[in-house]
Formats: sequence, C-alpha cells, structure tokens
Amino acid sequence: MKESAVKKIAVLTSGGDSPGMNAALRAVVRTANYYNIECYGVREGYNGLIHNDFLKMGPRSVKNIINQGGTILKSARSAEFRTKEGRQKAYENCIKLGIEGLVCIGGDGTFTGAKVFNEEFGIRVIGVPGTIDNDIFGTDNTIGYDTALNTAMDAIDKIRDTATSHNRVFFVEVMGRDAGFIALNSGLATGALDILIPEKKDSIDELFANFRTAEKSGKSSSIVVVAEGEKLANVYELAEKTKLAFPDYDIRVAILGHMQRGGSPSCADRVLASRLGYGAVTGLMEGQTNVMAGMRSNDVVYTPIEEAIKKHNEINQDLLLISEILAI
Repeated sequence: MKESAVKKIAVLTSGGDSPGMNAALRAVVRTANYYNIECYGVREGYNGLIHNDFLKMGPRSVKNIINQGGTILKSARSAEFRTKEGRQKAYENCIKLGIEGLVCIGGDGTFTGAKVFNEEFGIRVIGVPGTIDNDIFGTDNTIGYDTALNTAMDAIDKIRDTATSHNRVFFVEVMGRDAGFIALNSGLATGALDILIPEKKDSIDELFANFRTAEKSGKSSSIVVVAEGEKLANVYELAEKTKLAFPDYDIRVAILGHMQRGGSPSCADRVLASRLGYGAVTGLMEGQTNVMAGMRSNDVVYTPIEEAIKKHNEINQDLLLISEILAI
C-alpha cells in the first residue's frame, strides 16, 4: 500500500448500540496499529470529541472484546454536536491532538454528524454502519442486524411454545424503527401467520381474513409479527381490534424491546464488523473521505455518506410473497 494519507486517527461509536460494535472497534484499532497509524478512542460518541475525552488505544486495548455486545467506548446522542459551537470545540480538540481522520461507527444520525463535520472543517471521515435496523443504503447488512434477527427468532420460537400449549394468538412486536427487515425475516423464519411492516400497505381486513383462513385449516394458535414502525396501528391496538372481531380468541401481546440490541454478536456480525473496521482504516489511508464502508456481494465498497443517509435498503418482495404462501 502507498504511503498513508493519515498518520493519526480517532474512532467513536454513536447513536444506538448494536452487537458487533466492539468487533468493529477492535478491527479499527488493530488495523491502524498494523500500518503504524496512531489511534485514539473517543468516549461517548460526539460528546467525547467536544469534551476532549480521548483514549490512546493499541492492540491490547481491545483484547477480549470481539465477543462482547454493546460498546466499550460507550455511546451517546449529542445535542451539543448539532450546534456549530459544539462542532467547533470538537474540531479544536482534534487539531490539538493532531487527528487527521475519524472512523464513526453508528447509523444515519451518526453519519449525518460526520458529514457536516467534514464539510465544515475538512477532517476526513468514514462511516461504519452499526445498527440493528439494517436500514442503511450501501451495504447488504449492517453490523448487529444478524444478531438482533437471531435474538428475535429465538424469542418468537419460545413464544410459539406457549402459544401452542394454550391455543393462543400472540402479537409480537420487534424493533427496527421505520424498517421492517427484522420483522419480515424473523416472521418468515418462525412461521408467523402474518407479518406487518411499514414498507407495505397493510389492512385490518386482510389480517382478519388470514385468521379466518387459519381457522378453516385447523390452526389453533397463531403468531403475528409486527414491526415497531408499522403504520396500520400499534401492537396493542391491533390486539384490541382482533379481540373485538374474534371474541373467543385468547390474545396476548409481547414486545421484545431492547433485548434485541444486546448480547454476544453472531459469527456473521463479528466477521462483517472486522471487515468493515479494516475497510474504514484502509479507506482513510487511501484518501477516502465522507464515505461509508459497506459490504456488497461480499466485497467492501465505499458509498458517499449523503447517499447512505438519503436512500434506504429495500425490502425483498419475494420474501413477502414467500411468507404469505408458507403461512397457510
């Protein structure tokens, strides 16, 4: 590799945590060390930049963290960084330390901050997509998505056991913010009767029709998976409307919540995080800036942050059809 465009970098985790952030951090720190680049960790995201909370990191700083959920650097959403004055403080602290490039691990809010910071002050930035929602454009999967998906699947499998034992209907809400990737894939993987996601136009009549079809086929228990961003109604309202239409049903609601954001990252997330952490550092070395390192067709690619923020991954329409066919 040619001489590096940067000699000193910093890495931060920002926004919601996701399993695999530590694996990405580890990859950034150790790749930087391999190429003789000084690396600093920034505690609590952009707040750390503003408050000068830097930590010199080397290979031993990131030992035994590849299997840990969360982030050892901590994460926070920074209201102060949204102001020009806050970003000015962050820039001055970077200059004092000689930071030439930033690796920002997080979601679209993190990337928006990185983009503005680069445009105002010229410090090179590369984003690494760390979010369970899988809603970032420019990568097939985001770090943490696979783990969250498997967590949701395991939980729904357990819920199905009790649903079957008591002939119950469960409405299960999964995370994903305004994206239905976790709902669609976990629902397909667990044989849900219906999957309600914000990317498709759902109707209460279609839901009720599915219940009637299930009754005729002899089903005595059912699972309905609902994305938290579902536009039709929230999970409690859906359960109430179903109870009015089917008063004999024994209906329960389960909200999986933040358990989906925690836990030891899966093998897929550890490998993805390692590759993208490496790709972020080598991208900075090559002179890349204001881009996100992502994975497309098993290759590391760089997407302008503006595109990563404005566009969104699209739901696979074949999966929607398959989930409907197999739910019979």
